[in-house]
Amino acid sequence: MIYKTYEFQKNLPNILKRNMILLYGENFGLKKEIKEIIISKKRGENNSIEIDSIYENEVTENEKNFYDSIYSGSLFSNEKIVIINNSTDKILEKIENIEEKKPKNLFIILLADILDKKSKLRNFFEKNDNNICMACYLDNDRDLENIIIKNFRKQNISISKEAINLLIERSNSDRGNLVNEIEKIKNYSINKKQLSTEEIKLLINFSGEYKSDALINECLCGNIREYKKILEELYTNTINQIFFLRILSNKIEKLLNMKENEEKYKNIDSLISSIKPTIFWKDKPIIKKQLSIWKLKDLKIIFNEINNIELLCKKNPDSSKIIFFNFFNEICKKANSYSLQH
Repeated sequence: MIYKTYEFQKNLPNILKRNMILLYGENFGLKKEIKEIIISKKRGENNSIEIDSIYENEVTENEKNFYDSIYSGSLFSNEKIVIINNSTDKILEKIENIEEKKPKNLFIILLADILDKKSKLRNFFEKNDNNICMACYLDNDRDLENIIIKNFRKQNISISKEAINLLIERSNSDRGNLVNEIEKIKNYSINKKQLSTEEIKLLINFSGEYKSDALINECLCGNIREYKKILEELYTNTINQIFFLRILSNKIEKLLNMKENEEKYKNIDSLISSIKPTIFWKDKPIIKKQLSIWKLKDLKIIFNEINNIELLCKKNPDSSKIIFFNFFNEICKKANSYSLQH
């Protein structure tokens, strides 16, 4: 069954009654938002619900483990959400098998890139009334403007039309990028009720952003000396740990997506050149080094651990800085040891 994304909130109760939803398209931020709303709503109904996030290749490489996980249930909860990342037509047969058996207390979220009209996976979901199919296309300017206005209205913050246009341009038509910028502005504008365009420009281009990006890149590349230089400056200042962790999460997820598709290209250079939106030429050597250092399984471990670290930081504010930097230090050490092996 096909639903439009603008119908999602209105039809959420009907969607949750189904067992599967396919979210496909190039709007990573929108897919993430819908996924998080579904998880939040399900958790509201059942605090002990189990969440399992896997990748399609894990399913195809070990079908037995996948089916055991689906049908065996959980020792700790009576309901489970399974998120299957990077879904393609390769997984259709497994999805058909699950659909046929209709296991209880199971909700599957399939996340896919662009699927054309010939896609068997897309056709299966579109024509099956028991499941939901939603195309997540890039946001238009009006969608993005509404998100900006809604977010700042909640905070009673007033910004100009020029500043709104600046944020829209910065987003690259993806609400995920936009929300990151909005959160940054909200974090640095406590108790301010009005922000000028110049202030917005400073906030989205300030040196701290460069330092956060540089710290994470040096960390993932295992460049211990450069990493420590940035770290020494940041450690003495107040930093938004959640903001840094979410930047790291976005970077790791992008690397994961590239590693998943690595075998489709003759070399790393052709893989990087194929990425949309286009990677800035200055960033290409950094990403190439990160892809050569990190294995898929290690990236998955970091990606899954980020949520745990964020939770620990929130629960332990007095020691959050130590928790945060210890986590980054371990990543940098591993990257350095891996780079020495190449």
